[in-house]
This record gives sequence, structure tokens and C-alpha cells, in this order.
Amino acid sequence: MIPQDQAHHTKRSAVAGIIGNVLEWYDFAVFGYYAPIIGTLFFPSESKYAALIKAYGVFAAGYMMRPIGGAIFGHMGDRVGRKKALQVSVLMMAIPTACIGLVPGYDRIGLAAPLILIFLRLLQGISVGGEFIGSMSFSTEIAPPDRRGFYGSLTTLSAVGGIMIGSAMATVMQGLLSHESMLSWGWRLPFFAGIAIAGFGLWMRKGMIEPPAFQKLKATENVHKSPVIQVIRHMPGRIGHTAALVVLFGGGFYMLFVWWPTYLTHMVKPAVPHALMINTMATLVLLALIPLSGYLSDRVGRKKMLAVSCLSIAIVAYPLFIWSDHGVFQSALLAQLIFALIFCNIQSSMPATLAEMFPTGVRFSGIALGYNLTLALVGGTAPMICTWLVVVTGDIASPAYYLIILALVSFVAAIKTKSREGLELDQI
Repeated sequence: MIPQDQAHHTKRSAVAGIIGNVLEWYDFAVFGYYAPIIGTLFFPSESKYAALIKAYGVFAAGYMMRPIGGAIFGHMGDRVGRKKALQVSVLMMAIPTACIGLVPGYDRIGLAAPLILIFLRLLQGISVGGEFIGSMSFSTEIAPPDRRGFYGSLTTLSAVGGIMIGSAMATVMQGLLSHESMLSWGWRLPFFAGIAIAGFGLWMRKGMIEPPAFQKLKATENVHKSPVIQVIRHMPGRIGHTAALVVLFGGGFYMLFVWWPTYLTHMVKPAVPHALMINTMATLVLLALIPLSGYLSDRVGRKKMLAVSCLSIAIVAYPLFIWSDHGVFQSALLAQLIFALIFCNIQSSMPATLAEMFPTGVRFSGIALGYNLTLALVGGTAPMICTWLVVVTGDIASPAYYLIILALVSFVAAIKTKSREGLELDQI
């Protein structure tokens, strides 16, 4: 029987990892929801599409730093501990987020405005490059082997929860404030949440304990001096496999649950009313389904769920884009709800699947390198690429083809994944 004090600390640690991830992803995603306003204020242009592409370029810039952040926090997490890496990452996200809310616009300080914005976004990217992977490693390592899928799903549950809070915040503010007020000062308010995040996140993570698998590793003094170099040298195939597996997980998600409101509002003609509300409702459904799907993945197998779901996205992508292009609220809502019903299986199954691909000594580093490489290339760039495709082709459904390609890449990677459900993580 687990001692009561240990059980209490384990639960607190799990909650700390989840809440920190919620706050971190709220910070990072809120930039995506305010990209149209940021584009107007920081990248003035005669074309609204040009300003939007530039704003999404800054959004993507944060992702370009994720491999660097993954290497930094991967080394820290595998060498020093998961706890320290998660404490540093939440602070490193909170400070630049709050600072974004303070940066004057282009009309006040000229070229310095976008340059400062890009710098702060790069700092965010370094932080997020370690936060999500640390939370993923931590949640799966504290889980019983037969519940690893469920515990791992809490990582994506918390990330989607943070993104949903950002979407809900944008929805509420859009309803309360005029367009002029949003442009003047309203858009800054969500970024100031970084001030509260720093204190609350650090307080929650102060009492975290290291997972048993990592404690055992340290006790045997088998910690690698350079875990990043170790995994690159000995497991490059697993890093590449990870990168391919998360192509849809990353790129598809940002298309369908971050960029989607911009698509419905600024590209579909006539514009779909209440696009942010649609996104919030669909994200809420996704949020409710993720833990149920995570529980199911421990029963039916994660490989099967991933393969079927990736193929399903490839099949329904184009029809659902066409369905949403009518400018009708009900059609757009139903389309995004169908995406959510399928995507929940990908979001829930991925953390445990990735954790089971690497041994404890290099787990943080291995996942961080493969995952962040893909998120840099196709995750953060997805909104910018999709907007560019619409502009270049003149076909507002053209991003569906990009989504299909992402889904097929991940499908091939999924069917090549080894099933390791039930194994102890220190046996991998």
C-alpha cells in the first residue's frame, strides 16, 4: 500500500504538472487568437493578408526556437530532474508573455516594435520547447503501466485546456469591447496574465516530487553527462520516428483549433458568425473526450487508435473544409466538432506512445528533439502556410490538401510504431 504522505505528494505533483501546462499553453496560444490585431498594430500593410501572414510569421518564430528549448530543457530534465526543468520553464514563459502586453505598437516606436515582439516570442518558444515535453515525461512516469495512456492524456488535456481558456477569453472580450477598444488596449489584457502565472505556477511546482523511474536512475548513478548527445548518437531512428509521428498531432491541431477562427472570419465569404464561439465549443468537446480516449487507449492499444484516426482525418479533411466554406454557423460548428471527435484519439494517445519510445535516461531529450523539430517545421508554421495557400491559390479550401499530407505522414509512422503497453518504463 502506498503511504498516505507519498500518495498526497504524488497527487500534488500531478496537479502541478497539469496546471502549469494549462497556464503555459494559454500564454503561448493567445498570441494566435490575437494575430489579426497584432498584424495590424505591429506590421502595418495595405493588404490585411500581408499583415496577417507577418503576424503568423512571428507566431511561427516561437516554434523555431523549440528545438533549442528542447535541447536545453532535455539536458536539464534528464540530468538534473523533471521538477527543476518544469519550474524553470513556467517562469520563462510568464515573463515574456507579460512583456508582450507592454510593447508599444509600430505607430509609437516604429521598427523596434516588431523586433521586440519577435525577441519575446523567441523566449516563449524556448520555454514551451521544454514545458510540454517535461509534463509529458512526468505524467507518464508516475503512472501505473496499465494506466499510462490515461495519465499521459492529462498532459494534452491540460494543454488543450489552456488553449480553450485563451479562446474563451478572446470570445468574451470580443463581446464586451468594441473593435476600437480592442485595437487600443483590450488585446493587451490577456498577456498580463503572465504576472499571475509566474507566482502561481512556481508555488504549485515547489512541492513536486521526481517520478520513481527517474529516482531509480539517479540512485544507480546511471545519469548521462550529455543525454542530448547520447540520444542523437545512439537513437537517431527513434528521434526521426517521433518527428514523423507528431506531424499531424502538431500541425493539424494548430490548423483546426488555433487558426480555424481566423479562417472562418477572414477567409470564408460570407464570414461565419461567432467563429471564436465555435472554436471554444469544439475545443470544449475535445477537452471532454481526451481523458476518455486516453482510458480507451490502455484497453484497445495506442498504435491502432493513432493509425485509424490519422487515416480518418485524411479522408474527411477536404469535405469538411468545403462544408465550412458556406459561411453558415451550423455547418462550420458541425465540421469542427467532427474534427474534434477524431482528433481526441490522437491527442490522448500520443504522450504515452512517445514516452514508450525512449528509455528513462534520455526520455526527456529524445522526445524533445523529435517533437520540437516537427513543431518548428509544421506546427508553428501551419497558420502562416494555410493563409499563404489561400492567398496564392485563391481556393479557400486549399489548406485541406496540406492537412491530408500531414495526416498521411503520421499514418505511416503510426503503423510502424511498436506496441509497448504494459511494460515498465525502466524496461524500455
